[in-house]
Amino acid sequence: QPLTPRCRSQAITSQAAPRVKHLYDSENSLKMNRRQLHREDPSTISSASNTRKPKDTMEHSHFHFDIWLLLTMENWILDFGRPIFALYVSDVFPLSKPSLGDYCHMAYNVITAFCLMTLLRRSLRPVPAFIQQLLVTFFVMGASIHLVGDSVQHRLIHSGYQLHLSVRDNPIMQNLKPKSLVESFELLYFYDEVLGHEMWYIPLFCAYLVYFFGCFGRKVESRLSAGVWVLLIGSAMFEWYLVTEGQIFVIFVLMVFGMFIVLFWRRQQGLEMDTNGKFLLYRSILTLVLVGVWVFYLWDDAVLRKKYPELLYIPEPWSYASLYIMKH
Repeated sequence: QPLTPRCRSQAITSQAAPRVKHLYDSENSLKMNRRQLHREDPSTISSASNTRKPKDTMEHSHFHFDIWLLLTMENWILDFGRPIFALYVSDVFPLSKPSLGDYCHMAYNVITAFCLMTLLRRSLRPVPAFIQQLLVTFFVMGASIHLVGDSVQHRLIHSGYQLHLSVRDNPIMQNLKPKSLVESFELLYFYDEVLGHEMWYIPLFCAYLVYFFGCFGRKVESRLSAGVWVLLIGSAMFEWYLVTEGQIFVIFVLMVFGMFIVLFWRRQQGLEMDTNGKFLLYRSILTLVLVGVWVFYLWDDAVLRKKYPELLYIPEPWSYASLYIMKH
């Protein structure tokens, strides 16, 4: 007799039940064997994670040669070369239009901002996005203020303006009519050499300090190669120019002091400084040495002493060039 649907389902279930039970028992025995193996060798439980974390840390702690090389090259070409291009490649560009030096300044503002963002993103210690944006925004704003003031100053040099003299002591300012125009040029000088420099360099050095805070770890690469030392010397020489020409020695010293505080604190935590941190710290120390040699060399210069009467006497390289080199 044919089976009813109910009897047929009961027959299928009775035939499949032993197979399901066999598979279930096999799976349980496999799990028990794995647990027994992990109890005997606990290191196998987290072997993958333990080997992966140090590897990631070492990868991220590698020296960022691309960024430091790009920063050093564009600093020398675009920032140091900017006034040279503005003064000596001026025939092609009329005085009523931006000069080649001005275009170099524009490129410097953009490239340096992207380099700072990249450095902060590569930090071993994540930097909040709003801090990155705040620092880069103020940096670009300060550098742009300096761009305008510096552009006008270079055009004044073509008219006889002398960098080693103050604004009021310049001969072309003494002949201005009305005399109130001199105050307008003093305001321009303030935007160029004071406000522009402070809004430019304070975010720059704060970004370096924030990045330096993340240059520490348990297992990091710490050996500087010969190529890195060469790059360090070239970068320190430019930073000497940056500190002296920008008149930002106090801001720079505060950054170095903050770096030493971070260094001692992180050492107390048992962390090591990686190659990027050593590059920043050793470059700053070498910069201080170069500034000291520069001040010692010009310590008794009567003309520059008149322009820099403050207790902190650090002459600008371009003032020295205007006094002793450009005249000849």
